[in-house]
Amino acid sequence: MSATGSETSGHVVIVVGAGPAGMALAKKMADAGHEVIILNRDIKFGGLAEYGIFPSKLKLRGGLKKQYWEMLEQPNVHYFGNVSVGQGKDLTVEDLRGLGASAVAFSIGAQGTKAIGVEGDSAKGVFHAKDVVYHFNRLPGLGDRPFDMGKHVAIIGVGDVMVDIAHWLIKYKKVERVTAIARRGPVERKYNPKEIRAVCTNMDQDGIATEFARIKDRLAAVGQNADEVLASMTAEFTKCEPTGSPSKMGFRFLASPKRVLVDANNRVRALEMEENKLEPKGDDTAAVGLKQLYEFPVDSVVFAVGDRVDETVGLPYKNGVYVTNPNKTGNDPDDALFQAYDEKSGQIVEGIFLAGWARKASEGLVGIAKRDGDWCAEVITRYLATQTTRSRGTMDGVIAKLHTILKERKSRPVDLEGLKALDAVEKAHAASPDAIGEFKFASNADMLAHIERGRG
Repeated sequence: MSATGSETSGHVVIVVGAGPAGMALAKKMADAGHEVIILNRDIKFGGLAEYGIFPSKLKLRGGLKKQYWEMLEQPNVHYFGNVSVGQGKDLTVEDLRGLGASAVAFSIGAQGTKAIGVEGDSAKGVFHAKDVVYHFNRLPGLGDRPFDMGKHVAIIGVGDVMVDIAHWLIKYKKVERVTAIARRGPVERKYNPKEIRAVCTNMDQDGIATEFARIKDRLAAVGQNADEVLASMTAEFTKCEPTGSPSKMGFRFLASPKRVLVDANNRVRALEMEENKLEPKGDDTAAVGLKQLYEFPVDSVVFAVGDRVDETVGLPYKNGVYVTNPNKTGNDPDDALFQAYDEKSGQIVEGIFLAGWARKASEGLVGIAKRDGDWCAEVITRYLATQTTRSRGTMDGVIAKLHTILKERKSRPVDLEGLKALDAVEKAHAASPDAIGEFKFASNADMLAHIERGRG
């Protein structure tokens, strides 16, 4: 099972997670001549590149997929999809440490969601942004789950994720109204002006002008001219893409959700909001509550409040993040930032590394994750230089142990040939009229069944 026709270093590196960080890391390790095993929870590789980028962005997704396919074809790269790592999963962290690899890198993203932390956050019609994004990207477990959004949807946040969700709600769900809610003002909006083109056809320009008039004095108090800011913001509504939808989109600024208000059926009926003012904070501003509360009627709420890692994986964990080495090495990139660390023993976890959102949750998207994977590869390369080179038989031994454990656990790993069979089947399917982008099966069971048929 070792690489054929090429000299390898004798080191085996296991990469857990096949998103942009993991795939960048795996490529660097493979190109350096190491044997690489990729373990991925999902059947398909890609992570956020597959399930986080808006599905109609075919050119971006296609370019990334091409790179990933090419890397997986390398003879010293071995892919195991549909393999989860964690307590009670297909493999534990201790299982991985016992396989005999030289290093194990976790690039498993941030699979948990931060608690919203307001009364009523468990009501029907309250959603986390990540779940909504995974839904319209057809991630198994969420792709075929009903998302009843109602007529008026509030999205908490004004970044690019908000725009993607608004795009889906307007063009594909055709809700009556979408309102993006911001704790601060329009100057502090975070979305990319190019991204807003996806929904600016549907902007309620009169409503936005009314909203600016409402907050005009509070903007002036920090030296912001409402008329100038409005002109600057609406000037970005150019090259708007047609949506074919009657939906209207607006904004509510200087507003903090305090409670989700529900009806007798525990269904969202409104948000209780607090009016905010802006106060200077260095070169930026901060939102300060005015203790003035009011009701804002909505049918559902999508909170984009960030992510946290999954504490059940079995890595050292504290306060929503995996613990990394606090003792800096002074190298660039600093090894400590990527090393798992056990605070109880005061020692690094030997040979265990972190990259991407597993290391720093919600930090950027594909480009940032790739860079983090590259940096982690540099750190692992320095680490491997201190380790005794393993024998050429190690790869076969590691793979054999891995297959034995997965068979005992009744796991159903998917290899490169299985991925190719699935890809051929999905490409042969025409996308349904309500689908976005390419056809995808929305359940693991469907994918596994078609992989078996494709191989047969």
